[in-house]
Amino acid sequence: MNYTIRPITERDVPFMWDMLYESLYVPEGGKPFGREILQDPAIAKYAEHWGRPGDIGLIAVADDGQPMGTITARLFDESNQGYGYVGPDVPELGMALSQAYRGQGIGTALLKALFDELRKQGIPQVSLSVDPNNEAAVKLYRRFGFEVVGIVGTSVTMAADAEHTAYSFGGTKEEEDIENR
Repeated sequence: MNYTIRPITERDVPFMWDMLYESLYVPEGGKPFGREILQDPAIAKYAEHWGRPGDIGLIAVADDGQPMGTITARLFDESNQGYGYVGPDVPELGMALSQAYRGQGIGTALLKALFDELRKQGIPQVSLSVDPNNEAAVKLYRRFGFEVVGIVGTSVTMAADAEHTAYSFGGTKEEEDIENR
């Protein structure tokens, strides 16, 4: 599958909202959230007013123009903390892929691209929130050096050193095979 990873533009924002919805973990057999959850201020803050200073967003787009997934990093402050809040100078990562594109190495490629951008901008750390039952996501994040730094409700907060991540950015066939399991 051929695709390109590029910065999110204004025309991509509706798809970014779709990916925000996709990022909400539902256990196997669980009832999906209604789309109205995107209006909840605790969820909406991850996408509303996109493009403010400090926002970093990338989108994977297939060669036929079909958007595949997004990854974002956004700063929050003490008075408006995200679920994966670590500090006001640590952006919080959000990522999702459309179901048809999962398990093909695209998540790894998006993370690599985000880490490259964080390093270019001199941002030393990034955090996220993940449900510990979302084993595929946790495994992927651990490959990029994310470690648990806290627990909030049913989710764990993880953080990674963006400058010196333990992930080998060369990527081997074996690593790709592991991700595709």
